[in-house]
Amino acid sequence: MISAHRLFYINFDIRDASFKGFPNGFRNTFPDELNMALIHSVLSWLMKQRFHQIELFMKYPHEVQEELLKKLLASAKGTEWGHKYDYSTIQSFETYRERVPLNDYESLKPYINRLRAGEQNILWNTDIRWFAKSSGTTSDKSKFIPVSQEALEECHMKGGKDMLSIYCNNYPDTQLFDGRGLAMGGSHQITEISNSSYYDGDLSAIIIQNLPFWAEFIRVPKRSVALMGEWEKKIDLMARTTINHDVTSISGVPSWTLLLLKRILEITEKNSIREVWPNLEVFFHGGVNFSPYRSQFRDLIPSPAMNYLETYNASEGFFGIQDQPGSNDMLLMLDYGIYYEFLPVDRVGDDHPETVTLDRVESDTHYALIITSNSGLWRYMIGDTIRFTSLNPYRIRITGRTKSFINAVGEELIVDNAEKALAIACMKCRAEVTEFTAGPIYFDAGKNAAHEWLIEFESPPANLEYFTETLDNALKSLNSDYEAKRYHNMVLRSPVVRAVPKNTFYRWFRKKNKLGGQNKIPRLANHRKYLDEILSLLQEEN
Repeated sequence: MISAHRLFYINFDIRDASFKGFPNGFRNTFPDELNMALIHSVLSWLMKQRFHQIELFMKYPHEVQEELLKKLLASAKGTEWGHKYDYSTIQSFETYRERVPLNDYESLKPYINRLRAGEQNILWNTDIRWFAKSSGTTSDKSKFIPVSQEALEECHMKGGKDMLSIYCNNYPDTQLFDGRGLAMGGSHQITEISNSSYYDGDLSAIIIQNLPFWAEFIRVPKRSVALMGEWEKKIDLMARTTINHDVTSISGVPSWTLLLLKRILEITEKNSIREVWPNLEVFFHGGVNFSPYRSQFRDLIPSPAMNYLETYNASEGFFGIQDQPGSNDMLLMLDYGIYYEFLPVDRVGDDHPETVTLDRVESDTHYALIITSNSGLWRYMIGDTIRFTSLNPYRIRITGRTKSFINAVGEELIVDNAEKALAIACMKCRAEVTEFTAGPIYFDAGKNAAHEWLIEFESPPANLEYFTETLDNALKSLNSDYEAKRYHNMVLRSPVVRAVPKNTFYRWFRKKNKLGGQNKIPRLANHRKYLDEILSLLQEEN
């Protein structure tokens, strides 16, 4: 048995994931149980140290961000992009904002395509060989977000460590490291270009591919299963290969994690996940709003207490972590190689929109999130909208997407409104929703416009008409523009709510070859493409 003081002298570098000072083959010298005990002891100590650094950027947020921008500009001044905008002469944020335009994926796409073709030193000064494939919605077009080694280590990996650090700080008696962590991974492929390997894949797959060897002692399933591309076979194999492990944590997107948990119950013929994994204590989730899924997770994982911790980890960067038990607000992570700007949502689309820096944001204002990153994303609008719930420290909530809304008649309905109203309707009608999407019904044949909702219920309401009325009233209470347009049905008539059969959205994704954790149900759209596709699918099946 290795004593505690012996552990202290082990030279363990968590970044390059090596045990130094030990002979070759050290990791095979002891049984897995002892290796795990060693790793867990070191990890616990390191996470406590990291929490002190988190407290530092919470105390000095503006200084941290200012220094970060200087570092990013200095790093890229010799790149093609840096020469184009003369980064070597930029001395302030104001100059940076004036000189460099706001960008989205389309404006950076020509540069990214060249990176994927093997060129380097274009957007960032170190080689980029990883590209996170992201659709964001069910669009047929994929985005390939560059992921530098710096971003992988100092942002995405660091975010995962901080997620654990914050959790351990909030729950000092945690037994998290006594068992295994189950991660819902994506898939990736290797592209050979100019005798070099370039990797495209879901961000989660890129992270799993780059995990250090010791991570295999503390996570399940094994890498070959986690990176499988065929999602239906993968869910089944993940279930079968993890049920006999002592899983203490799960991380993933709620919708796909639910599929896995339900498959596990089918295989084991158990009534709850607690019977399979009695020591399960936390679900680290992100990607979509957790509120519609919360009651289903509580049904599947009953007491003793289960903890839930939300993260904001996108292909473009790791942005936020829930740092307070009982609150859905997420701490904005400020030392991950990402410089933040914020654009009021009502200014999106302006010819010359003026962004604000962290020191000028206001609470309860909806902002489009704009980042400058250590992967060469310069003043990049990622498409998400957020609002600040606290300015000391800076905490946020995701409110939707810049292109995810319904504005058929000036009602400006955003995802935040829709999800809150749906939660109210479910509570009053004792219903549970699995998935939903909504879009407009345009003026036609003398009928006023309306919103059409396709909802897949886990537990349907006893009266769909009353549910629709409750949803409508909740939307009126949350959105004054919607309320005004609904006045006496003069512009908007009552919403049309259709309950669709279970697994409808799953079958829709399968038909579009979009199964996987990185693909999310589009909650709102200002067009009928998604609605018409789903309704057409249901008609074909009948």
